[in-house]
Amino acid sequence: MAAQNDFNIPVPENKSIDEGFDFSQRGQWLRAAVLGANGGLVSVASLMMGIGAVKHDSKAMILTGFAGLVSGACSMAIGEFVSVSSQLDIEVSHMKRNGESNDERESEKLPNPMQAAAASAIAFTFGAMVPLLAASFIVDHKVRLAVVVTAVTIALAVF
Repeated sequence: MAAQNDFNIPVPENKSIDEGFDFSQRGQWLRAAVLGANGGLVSVASLMMGIGAVKHDSKAMILTGFAGLVSGACSMAIGEFVSVSSQLDIEVSHMKRNGESNDERESEKLPNPMQAAAASAIAFTFGAMVPLLAASFIVDHKVRLAVVVTAVTIALAVF
């Protein structure tokens, strides 16, 4: 059975808690996922509320939200990829400067830009689905706006 650290997170058998198990790899995609989900919630809900304030048509509101979902997920993924790629370049450069061998480089966990980009895009999509689903089944304009605000507020509190 795996040991656990102070946060009740299992530590693999080959690492003791005293060795200071490195959770930085998990932190990269977790940070990207949290920021992506919050971004999806807030930006798509804001777009939908803006359109909903001007136009009472639910189709226009949902279409705008879907367009925001697609563009926002792409934007978040590209931004996260560039950010983590820059971090990776800095870490590799630092390792070369310190003269670390390839064996040391292979054993060290380096950030993964693709993993962070995917986590960010997927989380943005799930976050954006909250206001989209909240608005999809409500016919009355004012009730639809209230339901979107309520659903997004609850989801933000959960995140």
